[in-house]
Amino acid sequence: MSAKRIHPPSVIKEQGEYAVIAGHFNHPDSYAIRRPEGMGDWLMTYTIDGSGCFEIDGIERFCQAGDVTLMQPGVPHRYGTRKGGRWHFMWAHFTPRITETSLLPGDKLIVHAMDNESARRRVRSAFDRILADAIERGAYWGELSENAIREVILLLARRLSKPFDPRIEEVQHLLVARMREAVRIEDLAREVGLSASRLAHLYKASTGSSIIDSLNDMRIRQAAVLLEHSGRQAAEVAAEVGFQNYNHFLSQFRKRFGVNPRTYKQQDHT
Repeated sequence: MSAKRIHPPSVIKEQGEYAVIAGHFNHPDSYAIRRPEGMGDWLMTYTIDGSGCFEIDGIERFCQAGDVTLMQPGVPHRYGTRKGGRWHFMWAHFTPRITETSLLPGDKLIVHAMDNESARRRVRSAFDRILADAIERGAYWGELSENAIREVILLLARRLSKPFDPRIEEVQHLLVARMREAVRIEDLAREVGLSASRLAHLYKASTGSSIIDSLNDMRIRQAAVLLEHSGRQAAEVAAEVGFQNYNHFLSQFRKRFGVNPRTYKQQDHT
């Protein structure tokens, strides 16, 4: 729950806005913000390089490259660049009307490491869009910025609700990105710094499925979407999603849906 304060000041309203303000800073350790009454807005940051320091209730917490922080409204605080260094980060203040924050734990401050490259790229992309829309001020810029903020919050909620080994999470992103290619477990293992046997064991223990079963399931689900909406024939779809052997595709499709692709295509899926 948020600390109870009576109408703390809104940084957003002070800047003459109604929903979001955002920025991109790279400051030495002279940078410090102190708000003894807290603020009426949420604050979210993403650290690109260096380190920041947040102090709440007399306790200091640090963030570093790849970390997302999220601070609740109404929390007295101080934050700034960690002593002796620089803090290169992106930030956004947003209003409590973004209700997706209810999916997160009630901590006054969340500091969460985006500990694989795919997660970092996704969060950085969201912050880039928040900042670009806030600067461009085109039609619906506030709503577009809020949507990108929601994306980061939902990513946080998913990661906090079901923590995954970051190496397994990275492999899952790689499987999606390379679904149409010939995927070798040895190559995946090398990219996440594990042996092939260790990766296979860890992946199965974490997800309940083997890497190949996960890959086939991704391919078959995408094949079903293409059969429903693209007008393509089953052989074309099989090749599009990465199956080199059509008979293997048929076997996997029947296993997943209980019918062959032609029958599936003729069914009503509304």
